[in-house]
Amino acid sequence: MEIRPLKIEDYEIILRLWDKAGLPYKPRGRDSYEEMKRQMENDPDLFLGVEEDGKLIGVIIATYDGRKGWLNRIAVDPAYRGRGIGLMLTRAGEEALRKRGAKIIALLVERSNQASLNLARQAGYVVARDILYLTKRESEEV
Repeated sequence: MEIRPLKIEDYEIILRLWDKAGLPYKPRGRDSYEEMKRQMENDPDLFLGVEEDGKLIGVIIATYDGRKGWLNRIAVDPAYRGRGIGLMLTRAGEEALRKRGAKIIALLVERSNQASLNLARQAGYVVARDILYLTKRESEEV
């Protein structure tokens, strides 16, 4: 297995992987080809994938706002789960964020996603029970 930067040429493969992994995405909004291309051009070191025998089997997108790093869109092909790939991606994302200067790294997990909660706990994350997540969105696609 090898971790490598993702490229916009991987876009369709990433979408198929998100589908397989059951990750919802917004192809007409923040996950559109144009938006992903822009993000990858701005932060190429924060889009990472794991390949095995030339096949993309896991991805992670990290973001950094100058104060806090975020791990997003961690997905592993279900056929390859249970082999530590999610943890490998998490660690690679953390390393990329630390190189940027992040001292706090966070992630959001839906309450019903027990597998992701287990991964986060295994990686040393703790649930902040006193924080509520609120959003204000231009549309449902962003």
